[in-house]
Amino acid sequence: MHIVTFYSFKGGVGRTMALVNTAVYLAKNNRRVLLVDFDLEAPGLDTFPLLRSTTHKPGVVEYVLRYLEQNQAPDVCDYIDESNNVPNLFVMPSGTWGTDYVSSFSRIDWQVLYAERDGYLLIEDLKQQWAQSIQPDYVLIDARTGYSDIGGICTRQLPDAVTILFFPNEQNLRGLSKVVGDIRLEENSSRAKLINLHFVMSNVPDLDDEDDILRKMKENFQNQLRFREEPLLVHRYESLALLNQKVFVEERPKSRLATEYVAIAKQIIHSNLADREGALTYIKRAENSLYRSIDQRILEPISRRKNRDSMEEIESVHREDGEILYHLGVFAAREGRLDKAESLLSQSINVGYEDVSVFLKRAEVRRDSNDAEGSSSDALIVLGHEFLEYDMVLQAIRLLSKDQCDSIPTLPALTDFETYDLFDLASALHQSGRSRHSEIILLQIANDESKRISARLYARSELALQYMGASRFDQAKKILTGNDRSVSEMDRGDAFNFGMAKWAIHGIADKAPFERVLSLDTMERNRMNASYVQRLALSSWVLGKNDDAIQLANESLELAGSEHRLFSYWRYRTIRKTLFEQDIREMLKMFEGDQHVRPIFMGGISSSSVN
Repeated sequence: MHIVTFYSFKGGVGRTMALVNTAVYLAKNNRRVLLVDFDLEAPGLDTFPLLRSTTHKPGVVEYVLRYLEQNQAPDVCDYIDESNNVPNLFVMPSGTWGTDYVSSFSRIDWQVLYAERDGYLLIEDLKQQWAQSIQPDYVLIDARTGYSDIGGICTRQLPDAVTILFFPNEQNLRGLSKVVGDIRLEENSSRAKLINLHFVMSNVPDLDDEDDILRKMKENFQNQLRFREEPLLVHRYESLALLNQKVFVEERPKSRLATEYVAIAKQIIHSNLADREGALTYIKRAENSLYRSIDQRILEPISRRKNRDSMEEIESVHREDGEILYHLGVFAAREGRLDKAESLLSQSINVGYEDVSVFLKRAEVRRDSNDAEGSSSDALIVLGHEFLEYDMVLQAIRLLSKDQCDSIPTLPALTDFETYDLFDLASALHQSGRSRHSEIILLQIANDESKRISARLYARSELALQYMGASRFDQAKKILTGNDRSVSEMDRGDAFNFGMAKWAIHGIADKAPFERVLSLDTMERNRMNASYVQRLALSSWVLGKNDDAIQLANESLELAGSEHRLFSYWRYRTIRKTLFEQDIREMLKMFEGDQHVRPIFMGGISSSSVN
């Protein structure tokens, strides 16, 4: 039960109208709402047609008088009506309006009630009865204006939050300074009660503000009342429908006024950690604050402690809500509390939240906790689902252990992937150091006779590149010559890689593959990239065309100038531009006759000859 008082220092700001619209919005969105009319001198909730009931029960005044007569709190159910028009909405009116109301109200001395008749305990009992008998998610209290004996009950004892509506002028600012100060003092009182404050500028004219009057007054309120967030805004609304006390969120939901009332309701929801929507919103905002701070240590200690306390409260209240536990686990992981994160994610699964995201996040947490087996097991669960997003599949496959790689082609997550998706996946895995995972995918494509021949050949080409980079030269040669494929049938890329594989295996550069490379070179120089020209340079050198090789190597250097990362055939790796330039300079040394220089990918092979 979250209790919110609607308060204004002066009248005429539409406080009761805002309260009723907020209540109806909450009720229509599956919250049980109790409205309490504590504006005893000028009550008005019972005048709204939408709130009326056929029972016409007594209210707050009669409740207190009955207590004074019997010295015992009466049953609150006898003083609460249920709306006939809005499900989930209940009303505790100020009292039975009529000739006796004023005299009944005047019989209550609130100072005596508190000083001599345990008024504080009466109100605490009233709260307990609301919680037990009505079980509302929200109690919204309409408080009277100004300073009064009842004001402290409504703004300090009862509420968890106070929504303060004000017209932005000096009179309201002066009056609210004391009220807001008193509310804040509750945090340092014996009850240590933190009351959230929501500020709403209301009944604001919708006029040009050429002199920045509104902005300056808003800043005065923020500075003197010490709140940083932007106040919500309710504009003056010129409509005769207000005379009939129409509830705009019900009858005119697309109007600007209705939208502004919904913003008030949302603000209340988002400050209530017991509300599911409020809890999720709080967690996501806390995550964003971690991102903004870059380093968690930059956050103020008070903010970190408040965050931690709030997260513990959310966990306690929502211990059976798997989605909330999941988000709490994500937040704990971002903070680096891996044990806590794994516990929360496991709880989420145990209470029935089996969205694939929770298994993927737990897999990542277990990986970071050096639990490779548990991480891989969770990744397999993720990949057992069909129609996953590409990024999720990639993340999960990266978490698989090498022992589980052989199962990749049969995983349900890959069943709807197009061939080009599989190639992208294999490339991303290889670049992230998961070469075995990538190899399994490419082998599956290369050996799948239902695939187009062009796709199968491309898979073999990609495998050859990976094998060369891993010094698996025999396998590179074998994959390129599968099905008795001859050099004359190869494209220029495969012919070059085949030639380089033979050179690495035998220490001798066979000219035939490199002749095939140059014979297929039909690209215009302005379309070439640095890696392609590097390949031409090496081919030219093998064929004894040293001048061409040197010229091409220098062209490759020039083309590399605009790149950040490039594939180098000197080491069969994608590397930084500076390393690529270093490779080209090493190639030039070899071209110029240095017998000790050989391609890095060949490892310990240091001698070679050319047929």
